[in-house]
Amino acid sequence: MTEIDQDSTATGTWRELLGSRYAPIAAVLAGGVLLEASNVYLTTSLLPTIVAEIGGAEFYAWTMTVFLLASVVSSMLVSRVLTRRGAVQAYLLALGLFAAGSILCAASPSMLVLLLGRAVQGLGGGLLAGLGYALIQRALPERLWARAAALVSAMWGVGNIVGPVVGGGFAQLDAWRWAFALLAIVSALIALLVLRRMPRTATSPSSDALPWASLLLLAGAVGAVGVASILPAGVWTAVVLVAGVALAAGFVAHERRTGNGILPRATFARNSSLRWVYLTVAVLAFGIGTEAFIPLFGQEIGGMAPFTAGLLGAALSLGWSLTQVFTANASTATARRALILVGPLVLAAGLAAYGLLQYEDPSLAVVVLWFVTLFVAGAGIGLGFPHLTVAALGSTSGEEEGAKAAAAVNTVLLIASAFAAALAGVLVNLAAPDLVRAAQLLMLVFAGLSVLGLLPARGAGRGIRRGAAAE
Repeated sequence: MTEIDQDSTATGTWRELLGSRYAPIAAVLAGGVLLEASNVYLTTSLLPTIVAEIGGAEFYAWTMTVFLLASVVSSMLVSRVLTRRGAVQAYLLALGLFAAGSILCAASPSMLVLLLGRAVQGLGGGLLAGLGYALIQRALPERLWARAAALVSAMWGVGNIVGPVVGGGFAQLDAWRWAFALLAIVSALIALLVLRRMPRTATSPSSDALPWASLLLLAGAVGAVGVASILPAGVWTAVVLVAGVALAAGFVAHERRTGNGILPRATFARNSSLRWVYLTVAVLAFGIGTEAFIPLFGQEIGGMAPFTAGLLGAALSLGWSLTQVFTANASTATARRALILVGPLVLAAGLAAYGLLQYEDPSLAVVVLWFVTLFVAGAGIGLGFPHLTVAALGSTSGEEEGAKAAAAVNTVLLIASAFAAALAGVLVNLAAPDLVRAAQLLMLVFAGLSVLGLLPARGAGRGIRRGAAAE
C-alpha cells in the first residue's frame, strides 16, 4: 500500500480534508469542476440575451447538447490522459482548451460560432470534471473519499449558484460576452494554482488503445437525440430518436463484448454492482437535464428578470449541493443504502410538484413554491450521490482501471445529462409555442423517468460494503 492508503480504516473528517495537508489538492479537484459547472449554468442564464442579439433560437437546446457531447468525448479519455501525461500536464491541457473555447464564445458573431466555442469548451470541461473524480483515488486516502466525492460533486451545485448569479448579472447589463471572457481569466488563474500546488503523478504508457468504436457509437447516439431536439415534431423526430436509442444500445453491447472500452471491465462482471451504480447515477443525472429550460420558464411564465430566473435555475443544484455535504457523513452501510434508494423518489416528487405548479400569471406564493420544489428535487440527487461515487471507487483494482472507474462516474453523469438535455429539447418543441404546457410535459415525463431509478438503486446498494471506507 502507498503512504496515502495507510490507516484507511480510520474515519476521515471534513477538517482533515480541508486542513493544510490535503486542502491544496481538494482546491484543485473542486476548482476544476466548479469552473466546468459554472460555465454550464452561466450559459443557460445568458441564452435568452444571447439569442436576442445574435439569433439562432432554433438551436437553443444545442448550446447545451454540443457542450455536453464534447464533454462526454473528452471525459472518456481522462484515465488515458492522466496515465500518459500526469496530473499537472492533464490539467493544463484541459484548462487551455476551456480558455480557448471561452474566448471563441466571447467573440461569437453568430450562433454557429458560439456552438463551435461551446464544443471546444466542452472538450476542456469534460477533462476538468473527470480529473476531479479520477484523482480522488490517487491523491487522497480512502477514509476521505466520501467527503472528497461530496466536495467535488457539490461544485455542480455551487456552480449552479455562481453561474446563474454571474450570468444573470451580465445579462442584466447586456454584457454577455464579458461573462465568457471572465471564464478564460479564471482558467488562467487555476492553471497557476495547478503549477504551484498540484502534486505530480507518475506517467506511463496507457495499457489500452483508444476505444474508437465506443466513442463513435456514443457520440452518434447523443448527436442523434440532439438533432431530434431541433426537428419539427413529426415522423422524422421519432425516426431520429429511435436511431439514437439504437446507437446507445449498440454502445452498451460493444462495451460488454470488448476488453478495451470506456467503462471499467468490472462494469459487466456477473457479481459486480458497478453497472447498477452507473445506472443510478444516470437516472439522477436526468433530473439535471431539466435545468437548461428552467430560467426560460421563469422569465416567460413567471415574468422574472434574468437575474431572478437564473437563481430559479440554481435551486435544483443548490438542493443537490447542500444535501450531499450532510449525507456524506452517513456512517453505516445500512444508512448509505437507504439514502441511495430514496433519492430517485425524492427527485421524482420534486420535479412532478414543480410541473404541476406551472400555469399563467402565477402568484408570488406559487413562485416561492417553484424554488422549494426544485430544491427538493435536487436534494433527491444529493442524498446518495457521494456514496455512489465511493462504491465506484472501491470496485476495481489496478491504477488505470481505478482511474477509469472514478472518471466513469463523471462520464456517465455527462452522458445522461447530454441525453437529458436533448430529450428536454424534444419535449419542449413538442409543446411549443405553449411554454406552460411545455414545462408541464417536461417535468412530468422526467419525474416518471426518475421513479425508474428505484430499480438500479436497489442493486447499487450492494456495492456499499466494498466502497465504504469507514465502517
